[in-house]
Amino acid sequence: MKTVGIANDHAGYEMKCGLTDYLLKKGYAVNNFGTDGTTAVDYPDYAHPLALAVEKGLCDAGISICGSGNGINMTVNKHAGIRGALCWLPEISRLARAHNNANICSLPARFISMETAIAIVDAFLSTPFEGGRHQLRIEKIKIQQA
Repeated sequence: MKTVGIANDHAGYEMKCGLTDYLLKKGYAVNNFGTDGTTAVDYPDYAHPLALAVEKGLCDAGISICGSGNGINMTVNKHAGIRGALCWLPEISRLARAHNNANICSLPARFISMETAIAIVDAFLSTPFEGGRHQLRIEKIKIQQA
């Protein structure tokens, strides 16, 4: 069984609830790193624990959710072992996995429907990494020390 971690701020709370229910019904284990309400919070407080769990292998993949998806995605990408992708269409999420081996899918809760979010997450979790020329590119992402 795959384990999926989900982090969210207040804007992503409802989407997290819907995705958690969906993923549990599909047989995934879900680790909740997000806030459990709609009172305003700061997304980095939830993004960092998710990113650490994915880096350490405690979660096979992650989903991060905030209003635009940008802030939480920027935060998870501060971690060296994370390749977070802002996804607003299923095709973007498929390409993020196939070409970039993304391990966290960031969603813009205020701009997509629950149905679209489910389609994005399904594509993300079911698409394998293609490797090959894409692996060579991924190896160049890490900052080179001078």
